[in-house]
Amino acid sequence: MTVWVWRHPKPHGVAGLCIGCIDVPVDRRKAKRLAHRIRQHARREGGPRVVLTSPLQRSASVGRWLKRWGWAHHVDARLSEMDFGTWQGRRWDDIGPAAVDEWCAQFAQPRACGGESVVQLLARCAAWLARPGRPAPLCVIGHAGWISAARWLAQHPDQIPSAADWPPAVGHGVLVRLAGAASYAPSRAAANSRS
Repeated sequence: MTVWVWRHPKPHGVAGLCIGCIDVPVDRRKAKRLAHRIRQHARREGGPRVVLTSPLQRSASVGRWLKRWGWAHHVDARLSEMDFGTWQGRRWDDIGPAAVDEWCAQFAQPRACGGESVVQLLARCAAWLARPGRPAPLCVIGHAGWISAARWLAQHPDQIPSAADWPPAVGHGVLVRLAGAASYAPSRAAANSRS
C-alpha cells in the first residue's frame, strides 16, 4: 500500500508554542492552496479521490476543500498529532530546557507532562497503517509527529527510537511517500535498552 502524506499548512499564532494535539486555526487560503497542490498531484499520479485527515482544523480544513471539489473526506482521530499533555499550549521557553532534556533522555517512555509516549504514538501509527482493505494509493493530511513516526516505522519497524535517532520534522505542505504497511513489534532487547 502506498500512502501519500502531506503535512498540513502552518497554523496561525503558534510560534514558540508546544501545540501537540490542541486545535489551532490555519489560514483558509493556505488550506485551499495545499488542497489544490494535492489535487494536481493526484491527477498526475492517479488513484482514488479520497483524503483522510485528523479532526484537527489544520488537517481537516484541507480535506474540506478537497470535499468541495468532489473528493471523499474521512476523519480519523488516529491521524492526530502527538498528545503533549500538560505542555500543550505552553511556550517552550516556559517549559524550559531542563524538562525538554529530561524528555529527550527518556524519549520513548511516558513523560512527566502526562501526554502520549513515543511508543504509544508509534503503536497508534502502525495500527492505522496496517489496516487492510483500503484503496491504494491513499492520501493523508498529516502532522509532523505522526509523519515522523510513520517514517521511523518504515525504516526501523522493530526498534524503539532515541531522541537523537528520531526523524526530523518535514516542512508544512511537504509530501512524504510511504510504501508498504508498517508493523511495530520492538524486540524485547531493544525495549530494555531504552528503559
